[in-house]
Amino acid sequence: MLKISGNGSITTCDGITRRDFLQVGALGAIGLSMSKLAALKAMGAVAKGNDEKACIMIFNLGAPSQLDTFDMKPDAPREIRGPFNPIRTNNPDIQISEIFPLHAKLADKFSLVRSVHHTAAAVHDTGHQMMQTGRLFTGGVNTPHAGCALEFLKGRKTELPAHVVLPEPMGSTGGNLPHGQDAGFLGKTYDPFALNSDPSKKDFKVPDLLPPKEIGEARLARRKELRDVVDSTVKNFEASPSASLMDNNFASAYRLMTSQKARDAFDLTKEPLKVRERYGMTRFGQSCLLARRLVEAGVRFVTINTFITVFDEITWDTHGSKPFTSIQGMKEIVAPMYDQGYSALLEDLFQRGLLDTTMVCNLAEFGRTPKINPAGGRDHWPQCWTVYFAGGGVKGGRVVGKSDDIGGYPVERPVKPNEIVATIYKSLGLDLETHLPGPNSRPYPLVDFGTQPIRELF
Repeated sequence: MLKISGNGSITTCDGITRRDFLQVGALGAIGLSMSKLAALKAMGAVAKGNDEKACIMIFNLGAPSQLDTFDMKPDAPREIRGPFNPIRTNNPDIQISEIFPLHAKLADKFSLVRSVHHTAAAVHDTGHQMMQTGRLFTGGVNTPHAGCALEFLKGRKTELPAHVVLPEPMGSTGGNLPHGQDAGFLGKTYDPFALNSDPSKKDFKVPDLLPPKEIGEARLARRKELRDVVDSTVKNFEASPSASLMDNNFASAYRLMTSQKARDAFDLTKEPLKVRERYGMTRFGQSCLLARRLVEAGVRFVTINTFITVFDEITWDTHGSKPFTSIQGMKEIVAPMYDQGYSALLEDLFQRGLLDTTMVCNLAEFGRTPKINPAGGRDHWPQCWTVYFAGGGVKGGRVVGKSDDIGGYPVERPVKPNEIVATIYKSLGLDLETHLPGPNSRPYPLVDFGTQPIRELF
C-alpha cells in the first residue's frame, strides 16, 4: 500500500522511501506488476457504465449500536431501549436517535437498511472483511476491497489515484486478521492510496508529490543507464509491448508526483474557513471535506475510517468499560463529531450537484447486543444492525428491512454483507457478471453467484 505522510515523505509497505523509488526509477517499488496491468489492458477495463460515478464509503469502525442510533425501540424495556429518545426527522416515515439532530434534517436524502446480519465470528476483523469485500477471507484467498476492484476494472480518471483511504488504513482491533482494505489477490498495484496524516492538525500540509530536482536528475540518469544496458543486450526491446507498457506505467506514476491538480486536491487551505468549520475541525470532519475535494477532482472511490482502532480513544466500540467506550461517551464525543461531518458532506455534495453521481454509504462490521451489559455498554452482535446509503442513484427517505421488537434479529428482508457490496457496485455502474483474475490466474467472480444489490434502494 502506497502511503503519503503530511511531511512530504512517501513510504511503501516494504519500507521503500520516495527517494529510493525515484533514484532507481522502478515502479516495482510500489508493486506495479506489468503482467497484471497487461491483463487489465487485455480485458479492456471490462466494466461499463457512467464514468462519472464515485463512492465515499464511511466505515464506522467499532460498530455503532443500532438501538441507540437508527433502529430505536422506545417501547422496549429500559435495559434494551437504552437512555436515548427517538426524534422526528424531515421524513415522516423515519425516526432516529436524538444524538443525531443534523441527520434528522437530511433524512429525505438517505435510506436505512435495518436488517443487515452475518453468521461469522463476532469479531471486528471478519465484519471488516465481509462489509468491504463481500466475502469472508477463507482458504488463503483475500478478496479485494470494493474500491480496489473498481480501480482494476475502470482505472484512473485523472493522474490522481482511483481509490484513497482517509485518514489511514484500519489498525489493530483485537485480532490478527486482514481488515479487507487492500487489493488482496489483485496485488499491491491496486492497493489504495493512503494518507497517513490527520487533516485536522494545524500543521497538516499538502503531501509534497514533487521530487527534489537533484533526485529527479539521479532518477533520469539511472533510467538512461538502465536503458543503455537493455539496448546493448536486446536491440528490439524498445519496440516491444513490454517496453511500451513500462514507459506508460512510469509516466503514470510520475504524472501523479508532479501533478498540480493532485497537490491542489489535497490542499484544505483552499477551502474557506467557514466551510472547514461547517465540517468540524476534527479528524473525521476534515476527512469528509477532503473526500469531497478528492471526488470533485476525479477520484473514483474514497474510504473514510471514522476511527483507526478500538483502543486508546473513544469510538463506536461501546462495551462500557475502559479501554472501550461508554454509551455516554458515544453521546458526548463520538455522535456530535460524526453528525456534523456527515451532514456537512451530504449537504455539500448536494449543493455542488455531486450527490446524484456519488454514493455515500455508512457501514459497520456488526451491531450491538440488545441488552445493555453490567458495565453500562453493549457488546458485539452480528445478528442484526443498520447501515445507510445516500446519493449515487439511491432514493432517499426509505427504510429497507425490519428488526424484531428488541432490535436483535431481522424479521423482514434480511440483508447480507455481499448484498451491501453488490449495491455499491451497482451504483458505480459495474457489471455484476464481471470476473477478476483471481488466485492462480483463475477467473474469480466480482460477486458470488446469485448475489443481487438491494434493489429497493434504487
